Amino acid sequence: MDSLSLARLQFAITTVYHFFFVPLTLGLSVFVAITQTVYWRTGNETYWKMARFWGKLFAINFAMGVVTGIVQEFQFGMNWSEYARFMGDIFGAPLAVEALLAFFLESIFLGVWIFGADKLPLWAHTAAIWLVAIGSNVSALWILVANSFMQQPVGYAIEGGRAVMTDFFALLANPNVWVQFPHVFSSGLTTAAFFVLGISAWHLLRKTENYQEVFRTSFRWATVYGLIGVIAVIFIGHSQMQHMVRTQPMKVAAAEGLFQSEDPAGLSLFTIGSLDEREEIFSIRIPYLLSILSYNRLDGEVKGFLDLQQEYEQAYGAGVSYIPPIAINYWSFRAMVGAGVLMLLVGLYAFYLIRAGKLEGAGRFLRWAPLAILLPYIANTAGWILTEVGRQPWIVFGLQRVEEAVSPNVTTGMLLFSLLAFTLIYGALMAIDIFLLRYFAMKPDHVFFKADEADPALEAVEMTF
Repeated sequence: MDSLSLARLQFAITTVYHFFFVPLTLGLSVFVAITQTVYWRTGNETYWKMARFWGKLFAINFAMGVVTGIVQEFQFGMNWSEYARFMGDIFGAPLAVEALLAFFLESIFLGVWIFGADKLPLWAHTAAIWLVAIGSNVSALWILVANSFMQQPVGYAIEGGRAVMTDFFALLANPNVWVQFPHVFSSGLTTAAFFVLGISAWHLLRKTENYQEVFRTSFRWATVYGLIGVIAVIFIGHSQMQHMVRTQPMKVAAAEGLFQSEDPAGLSLFTIGSLDEREEIFSIRIPYLLSILSYNRLDGEVKGFLDLQQEYEQAYGAGVSYIPPIAINYWSFRAMVGAGVLMLLVGLYAFYLIRAGKLEGAGRFLRWAPLAILLPYIANTAGWILTEVGRQPWIVFGLQRVEEAVSPNVTTGMLLFSLLAFTLIYGALMAIDIFLLRYFAMKPDHVFFKADEADPALEAVEMTF
């Protein structure tokens, strides 16, 4: 591999690894805040136990996400110095706001919430977890403001070979932000919901002593929370695709394996093609459906990537392939949508079991439900790969290609060493994270009480936080 390929692989591993933690942090922070608010208003200790149990798992996940996020930001200076030089003025502003405002907000008040349980008035303690939830999600918003400039540059001018910000508020009003952030937010709700649902199902199946009501209530809440999240993801994803048809049609064409423009366009169920021969070999498509999804009507042109290649050559110069990796985009899109459909079906069936009063006797479903925790992670990862790989060869769409952004003085040996080092460290951190989450998820006594305490009464024991 050359330096460029190694730098791309290293950033891809870092980003995908970091994104394992982000959606759960976003969604679980809101879930914990809601449960504690209900406890504050009702005084029902079931909700207090729910807030403490899921809050403990949230704190573990948050800590691991912070570590990987810091490394990710360092990579811009290490491996992508030309990118930092070209658009540092623009990219740095939202990241600075994110660090100074949102990240500190969530970090400080997470500490207040953890250590203030028996020291603060309940209303103040509840406000602390809401500030954590708001900070987490506002943090994601600022990251997406920065990322959206890479997808759809706005509010800038090119001066001296660099992108210079001319309108900060244009970055905030970037249309790409307002289709991307709701999608990420609702994905976070869904990830947290299936995380809670899967662990609750495990405890309900084993009839974990003393905490059946905690996990029964958690399961019910997670089902509703998850259905809201999945349905929101579907509708917002639909809007996001329509936005991509207008702003990044090459990404849509790659995701559909669409060689030639079609009007009306059919949605691909399965496509085999040859890029060398520049033609489609075999395809099964649902007529009209891609036009319907793109324009909410039966007709409407969706451009193929061969036609777009010609348009991009006229706009940006010949001699460059503007077609992103087709297979990665095509299968990422299907993995994302497939996992989303499965989550909707699991959520609907869980809702049926609850409404029919059959949850306790649904042993087979409860046995398999913990595996559903993986579904949002598959969907999130595939969606993020589609978002970033589908923009190739651009690192900043229409302004800078990836090969123009890499650090010129970083050698292949340096990149290979740091790639191996980061991968090993990430692997170790992931193993620690899974161990801690599994340990505390399976043993609620270790969350609520000291291990040697036998009395389950909340007021008689010391919280382990």
